[in-house]
Amino acid sequence: MNKRKVTLAAAAAGVITGAAGLSLLAMPAGAGQPPTLPDVSPEALVEQVLTSKPGAFGGTVEVDNKLGLPSIAEIPQLADGKHSARIWTDGNGKFRAALPNGQSEQTIVNDGTTTWAWNSADNEVTKSEHKADEPKPADEKAKSVDPAEAAKQIVGLTKEFSEISVDGTARVANRAAYELVLTPKASEKTLIREVRVAVDSELKMPLRVAVLTNGTSEPAGTVGFSEINVGPQDSKLFEFTPPANAKVTTPEAKEQRADRTPELGLEQALQGEDPQIFGTGWDTVVGARIPAQAMTQVPAEAQGLVDKFTKKVSGTWGSGQLFTTKVATILISDDGRVVAGAVPEQVLFDTIGQVK
Repeated sequence: MNKRKVTLAAAAAGVITGAAGLSLLAMPAGAGQPPTLPDVSPEALVEQVLTSKPGAFGGTVEVDNKLGLPSIAEIPQLADGKHSARIWTDGNGKFRAALPNGQSEQTIVNDGTTTWAWNSADNEVTKSEHKADEPKPADEKAKSVDPAEAAKQIVGLTKEFSEISVDGTARVANRAAYELVLTPKASEKTLIREVRVAVDSELKMPLRVAVLTNGTSEPAGTVGFSEINVGPQDSKLFEFTPPANAKVTTPEAKEQRADRTPELGLEQALQGEDPQIFGTGWDTVVGARIPAQAMTQVPAEAQGLVDKFTKKVSGTWGSGQLFTTKVATILISDDGRVVAGAVPEQVLFDTIGQVK
């Protein structure tokens, strides 16, 4: 298992993606009249999602989150509200993503050997040379807005713990799709009521993911294409040359800088070793222990973020702070233990004592 970061700032996008199969969620644009399609079995749709290999395409993803997440400077698409992103892929591993953030934009390009992340606000470029079996944070950030990637993770991690059905059809980005529904089995202790995946009837790739939580009638959020152009893309999209006067750095150098942002400082403080996994399926919990040195190096601004979005809690396990959203819960103990999952807080209280 690859080393993962357990962070308060990226909880729903990172921890929950790995633990329970949830990814960045967004509300797509108008779907149009549902099409008439031949019947298909739930099992066949699941197989299509897991085995689909989308070719080259470019598209726009619309975002309208209702997750209850705080605003993160470098990933505005995670915060509540309406956002958008553009993604392109050559179908063979190269891709480009444009993540607007107010008057600025973050551009991420994987050219096959190097991943470049450029922030137009400060004209800074982070250059990451590819190494075998090493996760690339910028790549993961870009792929987090890809509905096909989101759906594949969700279905792969939860299909054995769900009741699966097909609930009619939908039209997404002017393409005909089937609605695959995964409902957690009654034995699963989770905040999630169901996940709906729109699967393209021709391409067999997921076009949209929607998540509904317990006690609500509307999705907490969805991620879906509002526009998609299938076919070869301009090869120059997958090339990148740093802009004039841009500061080029590496991820390692950026992490060591003294002028890091509060969010980055918080992420570094919550970086543990390989996570410990407790449970399976929808009520999986990820656990880790924050290094003691990192506990003493949290910037005041980062601690302010923790205090603002958490509440103090205690139990037989000790005391700490609890962070909750509609789809995720994170518990950070005062002694550095962290547990997170798409579960009610009691599940975390019952699990944190097992963290080593």
